[in-house]
Amino acid sequence: MSTVWAWAMAAAISTAATAWAQTAPSLGLIQVSPSVWYVQGLSALGTPGNQNFISNAAVIVTGQGVVVVDALGSPALAQGLAEEIRLITLQPISHVIVTHYHADHIYGLQTFKALGARIWAHQGARDYLRSDTAELRLRASREQLAPWINADTRLVEADEWLGDERELWLGGVQIVIKPMGPAHTPEDLVVYLPQESVLIAGDLVFRARIPFVGQADSRQWIGSLERLLALESRVIVPGHGPVSTSAREDMQMTRDYLVHLRATMGAAAKNLDPFDAAYEAADWSRFESLPLFRVANRMNAYNTYLLMEQDKP
Repeated sequence: MSTVWAWAMAAAISTAATAWAQTAPSLGLIQVSPSVWYVQGLSALGTPGNQNFISNAAVIVTGQGVVVVDALGSPALAQGLAEEIRLITLQPISHVIVTHYHADHIYGLQTFKALGARIWAHQGARDYLRSDTAELRLRASREQLAPWINADTRLVEADEWLGDERELWLGGVQIVIKPMGPAHTPEDLVVYLPQESVLIAGDLVFRARIPFVGQADSRQWIGSLERLLALESRVIVPGHGPVSTSAREDMQMTRDYLVHLRATMGAAAKNLDPFDAAYEAADWSRFESLPLFRVANRMNAYNTYLLMEQDKP
């Protein structure tokens, strides 16, 4: 790293930190086990007012370093999280594990990179990072989330691309990184601490809100949840929503929603029913009280309808 670049990055982080302090969302770390803390994003769409703080991030504190799981939705938020970490430990932030490359989880990566952390992610993200879709999304975010996402915000690749399951021992803490995709994304990872029965699930688990399905392979996503249910998880840190101490119940909520989408939209696609009529006829009563239902559910249903139209079992 050049001295000039390092100075410029430090100045940019300092400026972002000052602005963050003036208008920051609440970023209080919540402890969920001896080694694990997390911050809980808002159940909302990303806006300049919330700095794109709409997803969770987890922090694993050990005697030989700190592992952050997901980097939040803007460099300023990541700087705020780093400041919060300094309140509970002076250990360096050694690693950032990316559960998947969606904007609300990755735009803070450059901040942690500047602080010396190594970034680990699944190799399935490389095609997305080098795609027009990723670049167009970043351009849109620069317009829609300014000044928190701006011309200095960039996409950051991993220092190490993972393929198979990986185990990291740090300060006596066992951290197991499990590939689970393609599901919510092609590159889904979860982080499991067997000694503490804690699962950091990324966006495979949404709690107390409607999941964002997008272009997900919902069939594979359901299968991944079945595999996660086999783990002995006392606590789940979801990608969105409050921490769960009812692991089976909360994973099943996400699973049941996906199953319901596939059943209703699959039947409509098979019968050649028009989407609008099928959507109006479907029973959404179990889910319609959840936050972001009116924002996300119709889009989720339409994408699932298209998927099922292609006869993907």
